[in-house]
Amino acid sequence: MHRRTSLIATLVAATLALTGCGSTAKPAESKTPQRIVSLSPTGTEMLYAIGAGKQVTAVDDQSNHPADAPKSDLSGFKPNAEAIAGRNPDLVVVSYDTDNIVGQLKQLKIPVYLAPAAKTLDDTYRELTDLGRLTGHDKEATAVVTRMKSDIEAVKTRLPQRSKPLTYYWELDPTYYSTTSRTFVGSVLALAGLTSIADSAADDYPQLSAESVIKANPDLIFLADTKCCQQSPATVRARPGWADVTAVKNDRVYNLDDDIASRWGPRTVDLLRAVADAVAKVPA
Repeated sequence: MHRRTSLIATLVAATLALTGCGSTAKPAESKTPQRIVSLSPTGTEMLYAIGAGKQVTAVDDQSNHPADAPKSDLSGFKPNAEAIAGRNPDLVVVSYDTDNIVGQLKQLKIPVYLAPAAKTLDDTYRELTDLGRLTGHDKEATAVVTRMKSDIEAVKTRLPQRSKPLTYYWELDPTYYSTTSRTFVGSVLALAGLTSIADSAADDYPQLSAESVIKANPDLIFLADTKCCQQSPATVRARPGWADVTAVKNDRVYNLDDDIASRWGPRTVDLLRAVADAVAKVPA
């Protein structure tokens, strides 16, 4: 199985397992943590955004922003309680309760904050606020949330008014895994007046076929597999039958940063800006 496809399958399974779960595993608030371990790339970004970076002593092998975060060989997808405990953390941040890692760490008396993949921006705001409270950075977290809301409104105001939504195909990997409007990404793109061509699928992260994408004829295509899989407008155009798709024919295939496109932290604003720039180029 393609490495990216395997990763997507893991994420989907973990997300389904967490459906209906909130951030239920919270540490005691009697002492501000000073040895935080983050096993979530989004959690890492949030911690640094709210000013708690100096309290972070280790992050997982997928956390790459900011660049100076203390990256380790710890895994958020295949967490090892013993390895985590070896870091002597006083707070662990996770996004997926894989193999009941939350319960394992609680048995070891290690405080855990579970911040599952967001479904909406309100989830993002709540997780930022929670982390601010737990790390002693309430004011900074509130400021980040306020700034995100303001920036998002500013982006929305510059978008042209349309009589009907534009359609898009969001590509997670070259085997045509995509997202629906029911996902976090879908909710963000809806702010720009966009609707996913995958919305009729039963799954939120369906695997489409080349034929179904061509038939749907999306107005725009967003590639969230440019770094992992070296996809580009040129590789899309070269696919059999794709040259006549509206998005391809009108040069509306856009490269995205894979990381920004797959996380739900403060850089979601950057994602919306990139999408809004693309939408603004389509005649109203």
